[in-house]
Amino acid sequence: MNTQVDSYTPKEISWLSFNQRVLQEADNPDVPLIERIKFLGIYSNNLDEFFRVRVATLKRIAKLEDDSDDIIGYNAETTLKRVNEIVLKQRIEYEDIFSRLIKDLSDNNIYIRNENELNDEQYDYVIKFFNDRLAQIIMPIMLRGENRLPTLKDDAVYLAITIKHLKKTNKIRYALIELPTSTMPRIIKLPGPDDENNYIFLDDIIRVGLNDIFYVFKNSELLAHTIKLNKDAELDINDDISESYIENVNRSLSQRKVATPVRFVYDREIPEETLIMLTKKLEFSDDDMMIPGGRYHNLKDLINFPESAGTEKHKYEALSPIRHKDLVPGKSIISKIRKKDILLFFPYHSFDIFINLLREASIDPAVKDIKIILYRIARNSNVVNALINAVRNGKEVTAIIELQARFDEKANIYWSNKLREEGVKVIHGVPGLKVHAKLCLIKRVKGDNIQRYACIGSGNFNEETAREYTDHLILTSDTKITNEVSKTFTFMEKNYKKENYYHLIASPFYSRTRISRLIKNEIENAKNGDEAYIYLKLNNMSDKEIISLLYTASREGVDVRLNIRGMFSLVANINGLSNNIKAIGIVDRFLEHTRIMIFCNKGNEKVYITSGDLMTRNIERRVEIACPVLDNELKKELRDIFDIQWNDNVKARILDKHLTNKISGNENAPLRSQVEIYNYLKKLHEVNTEEEDKQSQNSK
Repeated sequence: MNTQVDSYTPKEISWLSFNQRVLQEADNPDVPLIERIKFLGIYSNNLDEFFRVRVATLKRIAKLEDDSDDIIGYNAETTLKRVNEIVLKQRIEYEDIFSRLIKDLSDNNIYIRNENELNDEQYDYVIKFFNDRLAQIIMPIMLRGENRLPTLKDDAVYLAITIKHLKKTNKIRYALIELPTSTMPRIIKLPGPDDENNYIFLDDIIRVGLNDIFYVFKNSELLAHTIKLNKDAELDINDDISESYIENVNRSLSQRKVATPVRFVYDREIPEETLIMLTKKLEFSDDDMMIPGGRYHNLKDLINFPESAGTEKHKYEALSPIRHKDLVPGKSIISKIRKKDILLFFPYHSFDIFINLLREASIDPAVKDIKIILYRIARNSNVVNALINAVRNGKEVTAIIELQARFDEKANIYWSNKLREEGVKVIHGVPGLKVHAKLCLIKRVKGDNIQRYACIGSGNFNEETAREYTDHLILTSDTKITNEVSKTFTFMEKNYKKENYYHLIASPFYSRTRISRLIKNEIENAKNGDEAYIYLKLNNMSDKEIISLLYTASREGVDVRLNIRGMFSLVANINGLSNNIKAIGIVDRFLEHTRIMIFCNKGNEKVYITSGDLMTRNIERRVEIACPVLDNELKKELRDIFDIQWNDNVKARILDKHLTNKISGNENAPLRSQVEIYNYLKKLHEVNTEEEDKQSQNSK
């Protein structure tokens, strides 16, 4: 993907480069076959959200014409055109990969059949499936004359039905059928020989049943082509304090249903007259994103490709969670945290450790209250169960729930109500700010002694994502940290008063100043001839001030190493500007979500884990916390992990000025960082079970 070389890459363009890296994994023959299919689904899901949020925002800003440059720092209309060009190019590549994967599946006796490829047994099965499970719920919408198109769902696939009367040749009718993917799988297993796995898309089962659905239109040819819409999903939250926050979000969610379409994807085989009719009713113009595609859309459903497909060789090898060397099963976690800081790294460690900590706190008579920030909550949340149990055991529990967690707003409203019903004190964020920090605070009281235990992380307290995202969580009783975590909760609970922080870096008040000072410190050290480096592992980087400071650092000789997963507006290795900046991005089986900042500081490294990226929104418009790592062993562990990833030459791509996404290969032996980190942690946390048994016997 080539783009104009400049000192700042629009974040939308850099994000498309990230999604290209996801597409590369789908096309990588070294990735197990079923996992490649899932990467296609991830690419599709990512692109949907991109259009619903990034493109939708660009379209809004573009309407302001000349003002767009002042708002985002680059021209929205020009960027939209570049986005369209890149997406169309990627679409061709995507469909080519999909076709080749279908062939690769068939070479491994995994067949995805369409309605014309069924044997007699499979056809009978499909007819029975349709009659038993679909016929009663399929409700076609007839599209008549100049009537407006009904409100189409943003997250759905539709079959656009063209009904051509075979005798009255001028008579054409149109209808829409929504695929019921919310109530049944998109991919259905078919009967077949024992040595085969046969599947069919739900779309094609409905195609088989079209004559039964439209029997009133006799002597008609029925054509079905998939279409889908992406709509503007940004919530317009009105800060009217006379409305409750929940009512505000609920109203915005209802507005989302009728939001402006931003992308229309259609089967390129659709009859021209049907396409014209649809786009006219949608009021789409030539300037809007209209993407011709293949037979199937919403292929994000491939993320849930049937587990029964293929064999173990077609999937990633399961990795057993590593037991933490300082945590003994059946022993108090709180007592361990009192003695030393604990660093967890999910999914290499089990998220059950955090659940067990909450359970221990919920039954410990000395624990008086628990406070936690919930941003995205698992569907079947043991975190929530533990909090409810704590209330039932007489603890005071406070949950800060961010209602503006994009696409989880409805779920968070549900959990807010459930927790409140159970007696949890629920607070809905902070007016004017999004609460994105990952904090939990447990207060324990013994006599006159108050001891606090803090959990500070880079990811959500969510057991589902903890199996798929890499995230760090520090457990500490160090008063330098716990006192300031307590201040953060007081800020959100009571008066929104700005507090002083001497250890934590807190947005929106201190992050810009403190992070800028850390960078400037390295610049001064380099000027004085001292060793100076800045190593950052983040999800996104687009803040112009921070990028400008990093350019200055590069010019002064600071070694800048950036490991950025997603949006990345800095341009590395420009002669005279960023010669000393190198950047990589890693895409592998786990989603890279950890955020680490390392500063040389004349050899006394300053190391942080943080909930926020270096984007203006994280620095200025969110509650974020970066936590210093004070334990030297843990600092070394994080530095080792950063170095392992930096040396990845299998899954790391070089983030260069042309966005080519070349693998960061070299002559060294292959090093795949996620595998190497697992091995590193496994060795680091080797447990001497004999010594453990002795200690257990002595304690008796």
